Amino acid sequence: MLRNPKLYEINTRNWIKQFGENATLADVPPAYFAELADRGIELIWLMGVWKTSDEVIEKCCFSPELTASYSKALPNWKKEDVIGSPYAVDDYVINPALGTETDLLKLKCELNKLGLKLILDFIPNHFSAATKYLNTHPDIFLQTDEESYKKDSFTFFKHNGNYFAHGRDPLFPAWTDTVQVNFFNQHARDFLYEKVLKIAELCEGIRCDMTMLPLNNVFNNTWIGVHSKNNSSKPEKEFWQEIIEKTKLKYPDFIFIGEAYWDLEWELQQLGFDFTYDKRLLERLLSNDIQGIFAHLGAEKSYQNKSVRFIENHDENRAVTSFGKARSMAAAVVMSTIPGMKLYHDGQFTGRRTKLPVQLQREPAERLSQTIKKFYDKLLQITLEPVFKSGEFELLSPLPSDENDLTYHGMLSWKWKLKNNLRVIVINYSEVTAQCRLKFKFDTDKETISLIDKLTDKKYIRYVEEIKTQGLFVELKSFNSHIFSIEL
Repeated sequence: MLRNPKLYEINTRNWIKQFGENATLADVPPAYFAELADRGIELIWLMGVWKTSDEVIEKCCFSPELTASYSKALPNWKKEDVIGSPYAVDDYVINPALGTETDLLKLKCELNKLGLKLILDFIPNHFSAATKYLNTHPDIFLQTDEESYKKDSFTFFKHNGNYFAHGRDPLFPAWTDTVQVNFFNQHARDFLYEKVLKIAELCEGIRCDMTMLPLNNVFNNTWIGVHSKNNSSKPEKEFWQEIIEKTKLKYPDFIFIGEAYWDLEWELQQLGFDFTYDKRLLERLLSNDIQGIFAHLGAEKSYQNKSVRFIENHDENRAVTSFGKARSMAAAVVMSTIPGMKLYHDGQFTGRRTKLPVQLQREPAERLSQTIKKFYDKLLQITLEPVFKSGEFELLSPLPSDENDLTYHGMLSWKWKLKNNLRVIVINYSEVTAQCRLKFKFDTDKETISLIDKLTDKKYIRYVEEIKTQGLFVELKSFNSHIFSIEL
């Protein structure tokens, strides 16, 4: 299994435009990915490469809510900028606007030469509401009756004389550009398994969308009273357990990454997921919940190692917008120096501020931040070091520098150790200058040790006895960090 890998998400349909208005995957220069590989990225997630259905755009992509989001992100948007959601898939074949399967395989080959792996999307819960499979495989979708349709024509729709459910998350209205898969139908499960096998011929792993929705209890509760009309019942085995076990028999190293919420991450890991989203960490970072962050990072080691850490992605606001510049950099130090997969979003390294609706193929011009760029250049270089990849992680507990100073409550700290390489990370995740002391174990016969802050290249000499008895004294300004390299 990959240990502490770095994943880079690319919104393929608008990203490709930088290589030419009509560029395809064949036009992407290998040097683009070589630069990412040099920065320690190991996995490239090309989000949104599959064929979608133009028929749903006019009907589903111009609601007041969506057009308001388009205007917020891209004030001069035009109708032709709206190309539909990449999560309403017609079929798992390459979108013709991006090239051919041959182009994708050539790109994968170039990535592999650089030591990179390719990740693609898998959206099991639904297909496009105009998918060809409504005509060829109607039985794999969740059907209902005319009475239900008349009562709720938003959630249900009519096609070729049959009535189908739109895909949905039970906490939100239905996605009207989609049709719901019936996970209690074995034919549907077998059909999706064949799609996963096809995708596995094209890449090294999949990012699976909304992985909670196919769970037996979730699907049952979401569609209670509907799935029974399909002459189907709850299977004994979970969908994911079945799919992952069968896939890994043929492709043992294939990577399953799950978008997961509702505190179901651990359950999904037990069903076979290699990694699951860690939205809880993002929420605690956004709310400055220091104690919550410490408690979260104290969870079982195997859970930590399989967690996907992020401070932005295509579903979330941009980090600089949601955190502010200084706090976004502190949050980036947190996510980049703890165990688990690190997900970085295209544009994050240069401080992009605009969250782009996935239906748009064009993003606004932005003035990029040199401060953010220089910061990530440094941070990515530091975390290239083997100690962050293969070392042992341990939380440290900041102590008060004196009995009257409570600012230590705003400090976060941990260490990594690999043989004689020791890194100590300290982050002042508060709005005031803070002080603390840190006690940590290490073996040395020296009277003093050198601490080099890798973020600033400053060197400090400290007495070993002081660190072991009183603790290392640290003072940091608001949302500043140290990443100390200690020579033993």
